[in-house]
Amino acid sequence: MHDGYMGRFLMVDLGRQTAEPVPVPDWLKDEFVGGKGFGAKLLYDLTPAGVDPLGPENVLMFLTGPLTATMAPSMRACVVTKSPLTGTFLDSYFGGYFGPEIKYAGYDGLIIRGRSEFPVYLWIEDDRVQFRPAGSLWGKDALDANQAVKAELCEPEAKVVTIGPAGENRVRFALISCEFNRQAGRGGAGAVMGSKNLKAIAVKGSRLVRVNDPAAFNEAVAVANKDIAACGDCAALTATGTSFAVPWANEVGLIPHRNYQDQVDDQADKVGDAGQTKHLFLGKAACFACPIRCSQMGAVRTGKHATFITDIVEYESAAMIGTNLCIYDIRAVAHLVKLCDQLGIDSMSAGGVVGFAFEAAEKGLIQPPAGIKFEFGSVEGAEYLIRAIAHKTGPLGKTLAEGVARAAKAIGHGAEDFAVHVKGLESPAWGPRGIPGMGLAYMTADRGGCHQRGFMVAYEVGGRLFEDQPVDTYGLDKKALMLYGLQNYLAGTDALVKCDFGGFGVTAESYARLLSAATGKKYEAPFFDALGERIWNQTRLFNNREGFDPSHDRLPRRFVEEPLPGGPHAGRRISEEDMNFLRADYYRVRGWDERGRPTAETLGRLGLDKSRQFGAR
Repeated sequence: MHDGYMGRFLMVDLGRQTAEPVPVPDWLKDEFVGGKGFGAKLLYDLTPAGVDPLGPENVLMFLTGPLTATMAPSMRACVVTKSPLTGTFLDSYFGGYFGPEIKYAGYDGLIIRGRSEFPVYLWIEDDRVQFRPAGSLWGKDALDANQAVKAELCEPEAKVVTIGPAGENRVRFALISCEFNRQAGRGGAGAVMGSKNLKAIAVKGSRLVRVNDPAAFNEAVAVANKDIAACGDCAALTATGTSFAVPWANEVGLIPHRNYQDQVDDQADKVGDAGQTKHLFLGKAACFACPIRCSQMGAVRTGKHATFITDIVEYESAAMIGTNLCIYDIRAVAHLVKLCDQLGIDSMSAGGVVGFAFEAAEKGLIQPPAGIKFEFGSVEGAEYLIRAIAHKTGPLGKTLAEGVARAAKAIGHGAEDFAVHVKGLESPAWGPRGIPGMGLAYMTADRGGCHQRGFMVAYEVGGRLFEDQPVDTYGLDKKALMLYGLQNYLAGTDALVKCDFGGFGVTAESYARLLSAATGKKYEAPFFDALGERIWNQTRLFNNREGFDPSHDRLPRRFVEEPLPGGPHAGRRISEEDMNFLRADYYRVRGWDERGRPTAETLGRLGLDKSRQFGAR
């Protein structure tokens, strides 16, 4: 029976240089569906407790969902591993065309273990898998390596993922470049790939992805596309991508400024949609089967950094590299973001680390080399630090390559007071002072401080109703319950693996119709909430096993002890008392004990007390 799945994983052992297909068990599809669900269960089952993220026993997985590579709109794929930056479960999502190609080659995911003795890349062509030497690619930037792999294989249509020098050097926030302008960015999956001496993976497939009921599936696709066409948020993304969020985030007092010393910036508009439309945008592009077309392709055509092709500077990068560092020439911001892409560094974490370094220099804790200024507004200083981090140049480059949490501890002298992170993951570009529910989302996100695991901004300043009532922006009551629902639904739909932008328009009912027609099983909209709760508790089990407890579910000092100096939320902070209330209420709503561990009752209700182990016989 066709069900949208290919029915196999490709298990790769780099140390032994072996690759073999293994069946995807029916119980895994039933209980975890795909994407994040697969990753949550497989990471727990395939790694020993306390596994070194940069050791050969860690697994690196590229996972799809049952709707990936179909005409269902806005579907993606994900990378799952243990993060070398945070030590937590890590899932990082990417669009483009590499995910669909995995399924065309006949697999629902690639599971990579071990470590090669020398640099290699994988060439996967349906059932044929080759381990090819990558010595000539080692040291190339991520984009050049992509082109070099295709040229060597004489396969311009192959889909390729690569790492840059940052991944090779095991920078803890190195990314994986998933074709051009698409990255698995957060948490350091690129460092895991580098630790395995794996420079690239090239895939080319010839198989078809078949659904159970093609006619019903086509009807469901049409409805989902109508959902997107009727969605105002999706229309805004088509018009300007996420760059429109820059002026809005500034207006509502959430944009980072000067390493989060403030959450407003009177020059923010220069790096938003107005500045990007003027200086960058030329045309639009889309990921596989996506009607939104949020990519705003263009070029830097004038100024010091001309000329080069660039995609949109997404909100997170525009804010973290732009307003956070007080850099307002969007052409310079685009240059720095492109440099991060080439070197293979997460631009969000890079903005957080460079902002931390600028403030450390301001306080006299670190010194720049001769001729370079480490100060807010310095493009040259930011570029120097990004390059030093990627190549681990000198003591400072090596220290900052560890991320702000470890760097602050190494520098000492109060540096930890302005290291902005949760569980080691540099904070995203939505300041939580004034929106305590968003603070709780950061505190409890399974991969560290993350805005994509429950965007409480929509309730607290975006006007979304909860239980048909307006939400008290500064209140604490029911914030845990709101977040519980958001986290569950997002985790459940991340098992498909859907794009968040498509999720703005596509309804739960439409996702259920798509999944039903693809698999031949009947699903209703509430299924995703129940699935997401199971997945969320499975990732919590992993993080508990790796030593995480309530002491890690907290915000950085800057958000707790420093009231905002200005803006709509002037004087606001999230106090220790606020955090304690929010955390305790969240644990209660989740069915976790006071140590943040799922109770036996919760595990039994979700079927996690007797869940089977992948690979067990």
